[in-house]
Amino acid sequence: MTDQSTTHLEGHLEKITFHNAENSYTIARFRVEKTKTVVTIIGYLPSPNMGEAMKINGTWETHPRFGQQFKVSSFEIVLPAGVEGIRKYLKSGFIKGVGPKTVARIIDHFGERTLEIIEEDSSRLTEVKGIGDETAARVGQAWTDHHAVRNLMQFLQENNVKSSYSARIFREYGAESLDILRNNPFRIANDIPGIGFIIADAIIQNSDIPYDDSDRAQACIMHLVRRYANDGNVFMFLEQLITECEETFQINREIIEDAVNLLKDSKDLKIEPDEDNQDQSRAYLNQLYEAETGTANRIKALLSLPIAGTGFNAERITNEVLKKLAIKLSPEQLEALERILDHRIAIITGGPGTGKTTLVRSISTIFEALGEQVCLAAPTGRAARRLSEVTGKSASTIHKLLGFNPMEGAFERDLDNPIEADVLIIDEVSMVDIQLMNDLLKAVHLESRLVFVGDVFQLPSVGPGNVLKDLIKSEKIATFELKEIFRQAQESPIIINAHKIREGKPPEIEQGAIPGDLTEFYFIEQSRPEIVVKQIVELCSWKIPEKFSLDPVNEIQVMTPMHRGLVGTLNLNQELQKGLNPSQVKISAMGSTFRLNDKVMHLKNNYRKEVFNGDIGKIFDIDEKDKTLAVEYDGRIVTYDFIELDELSLAYAISVHKSQGSEYPAVIIPVMTQHYALLQRNLLYTAITRGKKLVILIGTQKALSIALNNDKPRQRLSGLAKRL
Repeated sequence: MTDQSTTHLEGHLEKITFHNAENSYTIARFRVEKTKTVVTIIGYLPSPNMGEAMKINGTWETHPRFGQQFKVSSFEIVLPAGVEGIRKYLKSGFIKGVGPKTVARIIDHFGERTLEIIEEDSSRLTEVKGIGDETAARVGQAWTDHHAVRNLMQFLQENNVKSSYSARIFREYGAESLDILRNNPFRIANDIPGIGFIIADAIIQNSDIPYDDSDRAQACIMHLVRRYANDGNVFMFLEQLITECEETFQINREIIEDAVNLLKDSKDLKIEPDEDNQDQSRAYLNQLYEAETGTANRIKALLSLPIAGTGFNAERITNEVLKKLAIKLSPEQLEALERILDHRIAIITGGPGTGKTTLVRSISTIFEALGEQVCLAAPTGRAARRLSEVTGKSASTIHKLLGFNPMEGAFERDLDNPIEADVLIIDEVSMVDIQLMNDLLKAVHLESRLVFVGDVFQLPSVGPGNVLKDLIKSEKIATFELKEIFRQAQESPIIINAHKIREGKPPEIEQGAIPGDLTEFYFIEQSRPEIVVKQIVELCSWKIPEKFSLDPVNEIQVMTPMHRGLVGTLNLNQELQKGLNPSQVKISAMGSTFRLNDKVMHLKNNYRKEVFNGDIGKIFDIDEKDKTLAVEYDGRIVTYDFIELDELSLAYAISVHKSQGSEYPAVIIPVMTQHYALLQRNLLYTAITRGKKLVILIGTQKALSIALNNDKPRQRLSGLAKRL
């Protein structure tokens, strides 16, 4: 029960019972000045310190278990006036690295003016014996940051914005955060894509800050187009954009149309007629328009140049591959290789077990025999390592190949500084989005050859575009689809069932809970989500390790279509963490609890740290004192500040999208009707093809049937095929 009337209390924090550093949620004991009684308060308080004097506003509520509590809605820090109060305040610990003796010397020197000096002219602290420029600057910065974060959080609370966003905003703008939000709130929409627009619009709607209708309309338009891009689309139809903006944000159509023209003039948007419908236009983010047109133009330029013959016929190819690799190519592979030699750009596609890797090895061998320099690359670190393992040749990520310069925010390899290679072979091209393809093609010398390798039936890239499918659809690039499944692959239930699923046929599955014959492909029937979660934990923690001698953390991967729900990644990761990692060394930050030795995934490209979206590592160290966490990625240690932990997630369970480009000895895939929106044939196919030795589906036959019959994944809006 809650008393809805707002109450005002003054006093100081007696004890901090609980504090979440990520979102600042706090439970504390508060001594009320007037009555001298101690009450429990709950709410969002950034960096609370015992002894701190405060004025708080809120409401009383009665918790069924903990009794009466005061729920804080807003607060104000009361700075102490007397010397003893100042001494107690500065000793509370918010200025790191300044001990009690230093505090005493500062107060002895400045007396009651101490806080005024720290706030207004911290350089004067050097007047105190033992304090140099560095310490004085640190004290001044700590004071500024401490109060800036609190003021920022209070401002967000007053405007009905989640206070947990304060850390992300403060990381972007520092002490200027509050001024920026008050004076130019829509700046954050551009600087922090995604949450920035939500924050800015909430501030505008909930405060009396004056704003220009056109500014808001432009921000709304950019938000919608970016949202469509995040869903994989390269453009959005203009009429749909205007209508959605009008209906979602209640903005007058004329204002929206004027805003579109302003964004077009500022080159944030590119508006182009649709070739298939002259009454319709496309709205592109300018960088995506440049990426799509740049990709098309570069491919046309490469295809326009004649290519010299190699002099290799089928017999010579066969002899060279047999001599160097001890492999006899199939007629299908041999024909493909012979024809690939006649093209500047070629695509190799096909399902698992059809010999794509053997063909890549053979292509490398032939071109090396001709004295050509061959370069192998893939979109992710895991895909590049796998390519290197199966070919026995060095392979890198596309990003590393292009040489990203974090100081310049651009790739070093480009039109003026192309990649030094005669032949580039790019694997897992289904994962390459339109922007990365454009950057890659800009760095390809016009006299080089390109071989793209990928399975067009797998999921498309996480980023915008459907590049591999569009390249094939254009019919301008020589495409070789390998269809023959090799005899060894025909003996693998995983490969056989992957091809059945690709064709929409039900897989041949071993029913039950892992019988003793150690087959490779199982289906465990279970309709109750809570039991599915329990069984997945049992499978990972002891059933699979015992029967198949696999490492439960490094060799077993759970993959699921969704993030939320009982059988989504979020809950599964928490349950698997409990079952697989007993470590008590932990930190709660950015909405997650991380433990020493946890399996974690990096969530977005970070060129400064040289870790990329989808990289999986293991927590190597947690340092509470320095507020850092270290992760080991294949022998390389990468350090994160606690405030950067939104770039990490637990990786005991990952989404199917995040699994692309990887292979694991064993995979477990929940297939539940709760995943209805994402039950698609290509998603199930992608998941199954990640497993090398063991695939376990757990769920219902109904959900499996839904996925098999759903071969119409949402079409992405892309113009690349048409441009080619």
